[in-house]
Formats: sequence, C-alpha cells, structure tokens
Amino acid sequence: MRLPAWKTVKRVLLALVILVVIAVLHYNLPQHDIVRITDTYEKRIDPGRNAFFWATPDAGSDPNATNRDVFFIQAVRPNGRVIVYRNEDTGWGWPPYFKFDTANLQAEAADLKSAADNPKWVVITHYGWRNQFFSIYPNAISIRPASGPGERIIPWASIIILGMLAFILLMIRRMWLQFRERMVDPALESVGEMVDRIDTKADLAAARARGLRGRLRAWFARLRNGPGRQ
Repeated sequence: MRLPAWKTVKRVLLALVILVVIAVLHYNLPQHDIVRITDTYEKRIDPGRNAFFWATPDAGSDPNATNRDVFFIQAVRPNGRVIVYRNEDTGWGWPPYFKFDTANLQAEAADLKSAADNPKWVVITHYGWRNQFFSIYPNAISIRPASGPGERIIPWASIIILGMLAFILLMIRRMWLQFRERMVDPALESVGEMVDRIDTKADLAAARARGLRGRLRAWFARLRNGPGRQ
C-alpha cells in the first residue's frame, strides 16, 4: 500500500473513533430540557432489536422477564414540539446514575402536569436520544420546576465530567511521552545502531569477498597462462 493511501486510512479510522466517542458521550451525559408535562402513563413493552436502548428492569423486578411495564412522561417544549421520555431505573448498571426512584419520579411528573393556558414549566434531566423510527426514548433522571421557558441552564455535571476526561487524557498522553522518551526512543536508537553495525559488517564482508574473488581470478589467470607467460 502506498504511503498516502495509508495516511488516508489512518485519518478515516481516527475520524470514526472520534465520532464513536462523541456519540457515546452525547448519549450518556446528562441533558436538560425545559418542557411542560401534559400526561404520564404506563405501558407494557417487549424490548426487541432496540433492547440496548432500554434500561435494565427496575430494582426488585425479575431480570429475566421478556416484557415489563415502563413509565412514560409526555411533554411539550416551549416551541410547541412534543417529546416523550421513559422513566426507568438504572440501578447499579450503566450509565452510572444510580437511579432507584422511578415510582417517585412518576408521581412528581403527574403532580406537575399542566395545560397550555396555565403552563407549569419544568426542567427534566435525562440521558439518551429520542428516535421515532427505532422507538428510542430518553430516560428521565430528575424533574424540578423551572423559572420559565427561557431559564438558562448551565450543564455543570457535563462540564465537570468532560473536564475530568480531558485531564485523564492529558495525563495518559504525558505518561506515554515520558515512557516513549525513557524506553521506546532509546530502544529504537539501539536497534538503529545495531542495524548500522550489521550493515557495516555486511559491507566489510562484501568488500573482503570482492577482494578474495579478485585474487582468485588472478590466480586462475596465471594458471591458465602457465609459468613464464604474460
């Protein structure tokens, strides 16, 4: 493979890795929506091919059950667009929100329902995505009253988590650079010196071989010519 083509492959692979990391972070990090809750309900679901996007059964439920009842929260954004959240425990699993209060959260959501003529705006903290085609719903983590539809929310949790991840990556990079400076580079230099010595010895051996061949040719030439012949 030519070098430019290999560089292109490396760039494509790096871009794919970066996209995957961004997608994982965007799905799992907490997000905040200002909405008006319109209804709450419970529905029996049977996770199929999209089971990855559903949480584990609620704490105390049978983890081997093929279907279960799940709470849902219907809401409307300030721009009029609707959004539906699921309300499931995360337990001790991933992502590590350690949510065990599904029933309490559903009661809070039901108590905060409001109509369009007298809205009660709330902030719903959640993780995940909403996709109608694959029946994927974000999972509500907490609910609190909002000061209004234009309340400014600073995602401190996401900022702290991303800052910690950036710090860890910088530390790993620094450790790698130190390891490379102390171990890898000297080892590569030793290998390079060894290769140079081998090349030098090979060149000397080749020179000796050429000298030996030259002496042998001269000796055979004298034998063919016979003694005293020029």
